[in-house]
Amino acid sequence: MKIKTRTLLLFLVSNFLIVANAAAQSLPDSTVTKINKIFAQWDKNNSPGCAVAIVRNDSVLFAKGYGMANLEYDIPIDPETIFHMASISKQFTAFSIVLLAKHGKLQMDDDIHKYLSWFPDLKEKITIRNLLNHTSGIRDQWQLLAISGTRLDDVITQEHIIKILSKQRALNFKPGEQYSYSNSGFTMLAEIVRSVTGQSLRQFTDSAIFKPLGMTNTHFHDDYEEIVKNRSYSYSRTDSIHFANSILSYSVAGATSLFTNLDDMSKWIMNFYSHKVGDQKDIEQLTQKGRLNNGKELNYALGIASDTYNGWRQFTHGGADAGYRTYLAVFPDLRMGFAVFSNLGDVNTGGRVYEVANLFIADTTKHKLTDVSMDSSTAVLKDTSIIKKFTGTYISDDGIQMNFRVNNKKLYVDAFGRTFLLTKGERDSFSLVMDPGVKFLFSGHAAGDTTVFAAFSRDEKHLLTKYIADTSQPDHVLRAYAGTYYSPELDCKYSIELKGHHLVLTNNKYSDARLNLVGRDHLVNDFWWMNHLMVIRNNKKEIVGFEVNSGRIMHLRFNRVE
Repeated sequence: MKIKTRTLLLFLVSNFLIVANAAAQSLPDSTVTKINKIFAQWDKNNSPGCAVAIVRNDSVLFAKGYGMANLEYDIPIDPETIFHMASISKQFTAFSIVLLAKHGKLQMDDDIHKYLSWFPDLKEKITIRNLLNHTSGIRDQWQLLAISGTRLDDVITQEHIIKILSKQRALNFKPGEQYSYSNSGFTMLAEIVRSVTGQSLRQFTDSAIFKPLGMTNTHFHDDYEEIVKNRSYSYSRTDSIHFANSILSYSVAGATSLFTNLDDMSKWIMNFYSHKVGDQKDIEQLTQKGRLNNGKELNYALGIASDTYNGWRQFTHGGADAGYRTYLAVFPDLRMGFAVFSNLGDVNTGGRVYEVANLFIADTTKHKLTDVSMDSSTAVLKDTSIIKKFTGTYISDDGIQMNFRVNNKKLYVDAFGRTFLLTKGERDSFSLVMDPGVKFLFSGHAAGDTTVFAAFSRDEKHLLTKYIADTSQPDHVLRAYAGTYYSPELDCKYSIELKGHHLVLTNNKYSDARLNLVGRDHLVNDFWWMNHLMVIRNNKKEIVGFEVNSGRIMHLRFNRVE
């Protein structure tokens, strides 16, 4: 059969363009060498590792695995390896809500009680948008579960989380007043999808997002017993060369539990700028920054962060569950995206994403922000005698601790695991050298207390009181704190006991944790889920309970019982 000349010409041109595009998308050997160097420490036969993808336009520019997906069977990581995405899952839950709103099935500012009759009436309107922006004030599910005695390596189901959320008696704050990351909100969004569509989040996303995008190896893993081929296992590090299993047994969806691989995630990255599911308006809604009630704009949108890097718009999110660590960054104006997934708990996947991105993305900012040197002459104090009375350790009612100290005529603050240099302002005020917007105002009071007013932003302010760390309190003082404490919200008990001249926090599910008394009314310990207890006293100054003010939980009350 003869082929017409014009048909043959089109065929040849088309194939030429495909080949040319593929050639244009290949990386120079020198760039590949640099990427390999970034991940060299995990490219071993005896180590868990990473999967890395670089997407440009509608092509995968680079995809490679480093290290092992399974140590017991010596299975290496490759671009097809399935990873648990942890909180990267949230943007897919949010996009489900965007699609439902687009088709008039719900509205972003609807009260959640319209769809979730089981959530208690706390006398505040909580909207779907509040859940999406983390401004609801709803306490975080993982911390609630941990406090109640559920370990995060236990089997945790969607029903389990719904039960514990249905018993909440108060919010951390009034909806829209603050931003506080809440996994609970995204579990509730999954239940809103179920309420509106009659489908589980897994079923809805499969038909509305994953199949249209060709993401054939992606699903919300809502059954922990289900077998998934090519799945990586989860590990923690025990020392420089040894690892342990890091158990993950979730049967939940919404805040976490998306399973996918590099090949499929690359298709999602492309959808941000080359739409196959939804359109540009839908992406704009997904990435529109949230606002607090006072109008302050957040850097968090709907299940995804929206800000800039090197002068370019970026949409990002990370994830961390058990030994899985993930990070995704999309640069829509460059039509590029970067993904790093790991099955080892100590891998900084976000840091690795930007190391790779720096090989491709030029810094367009005219005034680059750099950390001011710790030797900055602007921080040298002419007279340290006045400020020395303010040095020491401080704590706030919400458990934030800071230590102020003078060294070589400069004032430093130790906080959040880091050390920051301060520069003096008017009177007894100071600010961070590297971020002048963070300010501290010291005050002395007639009662002898010394406080510092810390303003991290217009909306995040804390009052901290100075205390003397005294671990040698006599037994008769410590004994006043001993007793059994009960939470009616979580229906669980903890005891404070005096053992060996020290207070310890005990619970049937956990090992004992030593409590350190800070001032008169703060008890701190090493339990991440309730590491700060604020003592509650009656009018006679007798201890009647404590509040858990820790991380993503505020004002969770435990009453002292006989």
